[in-house]
Amino acid sequence: MTSGLRKGLTSYGDAGFSLFLRKAFIKAMGYSDDALERPIVGITNTYSDYNPCHGNVPQIIEAAKRGVMLSGAMPFVFPTISIAESFAHPTSMYLRNLMAMDTEEMIRAQPMDAVIVIGGCDKTLPAQVMAAISADLPTVVIPVGPMVVGHHKGEVLGACTDCRRLWAKYRAGDMDDAEIEAVNGRLAPSVGTCMVMGTASTMACMIEAMGLSLPMSATIPAPHAERFRLAEASGKVAAEMAKTKGPKPSELLTPASFKNAQVVLQAIGGSTNGLIHLTAMAHRSPHRLDLEAFDQIGREVPVLVDLKPSGEHYMEHFHHAGGVPKLLAQLGDLVDLDAKTVSGQTLREVVANAEDVPGQDAIRPRDNPIKKEGGLAILHGNLAPRGAVIKQSAASPKLLKHTGRAVVFESVEDMTLRVDDPDLDVNSDDVLVLRNAGPKGAPGMPEAGYLPIPKKLARGGTKDMVRISDARMSGTAFGTIVLHITPESAVGGPLALVKNGDMISLDVARRSIELLVDAAELERRRAVLKPAAAPEEARRGYAWLFNETIMQADEGCDFDFMQRTGKTEKG
Repeated sequence: MTSGLRKGLTSYGDAGFSLFLRKAFIKAMGYSDDALERPIVGITNTYSDYNPCHGNVPQIIEAAKRGVMLSGAMPFVFPTISIAESFAHPTSMYLRNLMAMDTEEMIRAQPMDAVIVIGGCDKTLPAQVMAAISADLPTVVIPVGPMVVGHHKGEVLGACTDCRRLWAKYRAGDMDDAEIEAVNGRLAPSVGTCMVMGTASTMACMIEAMGLSLPMSATIPAPHAERFRLAEASGKVAAEMAKTKGPKPSELLTPASFKNAQVVLQAIGGSTNGLIHLTAMAHRSPHRLDLEAFDQIGREVPVLVDLKPSGEHYMEHFHHAGGVPKLLAQLGDLVDLDAKTVSGQTLREVVANAEDVPGQDAIRPRDNPIKKEGGLAILHGNLAPRGAVIKQSAASPKLLKHTGRAVVFESVEDMTLRVDDPDLDVNSDDVLVLRNAGPKGAPGMPEAGYLPIPKKLARGGTKDMVRISDARMSGTAFGTIVLHITPESAVGGPLALVKNGDMISLDVARRSIELLVDAAELERRRAVLKPAAAPEEARRGYAWLFNETIMQADEGCDFDFMQRTGKTEKG
């Protein structure tokens, strides 16, 4: 089996010449023959001036390189796309699959025996793991880590749950311009990902539970020296994997490891986005996720991690309480502890070394959970034939069973223009409905599902309303919000048939979301429904590719030609 520089030679019709030419040019970088004879560990560079989440990537790279070289291999750093959540237009999700393709093809195209992927901001880790599964080269994941907390007037702040909470106070007139500007400078006091259980932390926790990263990798704060020591240790592991040619993702990602990820997603009160990403990752493998099985896991697995937006603490508190290893210890027989990890250890060995921190309350025991059921629930009904999701752990208990009148917004733009109109016919018992915000309709399924409370209601004291859409929501958000309604309205899903004044019934205990309109009337509406037209920009390039091949939320929103056929895992 070829390795190092001899791997994947450029095709010139003469293999000897191909290697000769490759060595001649790489020696221009000053490498010795000794260095060039070593196994190669590729290291992705996702640093960007547009991506503050990845602000510590240069330091992580240096530490990882050190670890690789200390173990006798040769590191080669290469760039890939970098996606920052709040800087990507129209939405970061629109670019996730492009990053996955970029990363996969660069892993395939360049000679390397193992790869280290470094990511963190919401769509980067999913994209990288999707790529790693498809390329199936030994892979170690290094998350960039969460920010440290901020402070304002004696209160601990966390981006971006408190971004939303305090912005809502500002919209309601409870905070003036000067104070919201002060808050703006304190919400994100360091580089790194959001320090609440948003999508970035959710993905890092699941990836650690799946065995693709080293213990504690999900929770170490981004600026801490421990983060860089972990990167060095990850480099050492990657070097050994380069020498032994394994384990590959296909050896680690079993039905048990995917189920472990689902259990952890429920136990941490994780982001609804985590379900889409995990589905996409599974569908790159021979395995599949089953939404009914996932919902059943949620009925059996309690929320044990007391973090915003489901609880009170922040990621650094989770870390100092023992991180994912301690959580796995508390979960016990709910997870398969015989699953293997990149380090060669089983999760059982990882759990045996979990730190016991007296007095910590960020990770609860199973007999004293934050919530008795898991964070996410799957809903079905005539509005969502293929499912929808709600983060019940971050919802208002009184609204988990609710019937209200629909107030419909045709698009994100329509909502933006009308939601604060004083003449909008809306009250606090109504159900806000947003459509044409799904994978095709938006395009890119933006995090617009966190519809703002209409200003006139917010100023009257309304803190939460039932809100439904075919969009996504940030993992940092809270409220009684039904998301990922599938099929989306732009492909003719039932959401397209809702009219202002229709009654909608939500019953989370029964896992139902129903439009209370008789079937005959819905058929009459469907008969006159005009098909959604593709946007003009979707006629060429990536936009065309996206529009023509994007799949629905229950299939992971991957491109249809990127998924691998396989069996559904029932858990």
